[in-house]
Amino acid sequence: MRTYVIVDSAEASSFDFSQLVDIDESYSRKSLDGSKILARFEGDTPSFLIGEPQYDHAEILEVLSGPEWTSPDLDI
Repeated sequence: MRTYVIVDSAEASSFDFSQLVDIDESYSRKSLDGSKILARFEGDTPSFLIGEPQYDHAEILEVLSGPEWTSPDLDI
């Protein structure tokens, strides 16, 4: 099962991307203002993400549909 975590973008430099779904920071989704980054992993929680709030797929879809992550001008 895939698990999602949102952290400050500054923390991405400490990520071990070999433990994440995305291969490096450029593949990770960021908030519109760039202040937050979405980390995705499968299996055990990587040590650098322990203690951070975790979301399942349905929960993260709700978060990412909000104005912090999706432009209100986006016509989908």
